[in-house]
Amino acid sequence: MEPTKPKLPREAIELYNDFIHGEISRRAFMEGIQRLAGGLAATTVINTLMPNYALGQQVSRTDDRIKTTYETVPSPKGNGSIKGYLVRPISADTRSETVTKLAGVIVVHENRGLNPHIEDIARRFALANFMAFAPDGLTSLGGYPGDDYKGGQMFNKVDKEKMSEDMVAAAMWLKLRPDCTGKIGATGFCYGGSTANMLAVRLGADLAAAAPFYGAPPAPEDIPKIKASILVHHGELDTRLAATWPAYDQALSAAHVPHEGYIYPGAGHGFNCDATPERYNKAAADLAWQRTIDWFNKYMRS
Repeated sequence: MEPTKPKLPREAIELYNDFIHGEISRRAFMEGIQRLAGGLAATTVINTLMPNYALGQQVSRTDDRIKTTYETVPSPKGNGSIKGYLVRPISADTRSETVTKLAGVIVVHENRGLNPHIEDIARRFALANFMAFAPDGLTSLGGYPGDDYKGGQMFNKVDKEKMSEDMVAAAMWLKLRPDCTGKIGATGFCYGGSTANMLAVRLGADLAAAAPFYGAPPAPEDIPKIKASILVHHGELDTRLAATWPAYDQALSAAHVPHEGYIYPGAGHGFNCDATPERYNKAAADLAWQRTIDWFNKYMRS
């Protein structure tokens, strides 16, 4: 019989969210957990909150249905270059002697860099018959360090404007690849969700669709620049970001942008991340994922 998972108070999960977003220090996080732990050992609570990438892996790195490589993309307006994880379904290239062109998806990480969970998301897109590229915004500092806490510290040191240029360069590199149809979409989580919205503004008609997960919307004056079809996901309990949706919805309507947005009941920030079980909401994650695949199929296959 599997051991019963300790039930954590919502406040502990919110403390973790504040910690990983740099709003409180590691010390404040530890002290807060100690106050909230109750009868549980603080170390037990902390270990329960931390990512478990093996637990959250849905597609193995060695899955024989996909081909994966690490690619380095020039970014002259950014940090010079950006490295990323490129995934294609092998089945797409076995039906003929030539390489099959596929629609492409840029997958943008949270504020810790290209960790194993984001690579797994890219592999999931490949099994949905897209080619996916997950760039690492920490490339200029040596890349994701193998630890989310250190990755978050590094993230705060990267020039954000240059990182944005790196993401634009990555998206255009994917779009212009000979094995891409030229139709690309963008998705991402937290920082990556905000970046998916940013790419919709910056790329205009060069981006076909975007599906930001719990990301901040663009500045109101930039929303008329969007030509991509926008699908927005927020958790009901992620009140600060969920509250941005009505105004974004109204502005997208005014700009005549095809769009939909969903607030998932009982879901908080990070609800899609099955590598952090205390934040993960399977019902919301499964529905948001299927809606994203359907959205990208609708707007990127034609």
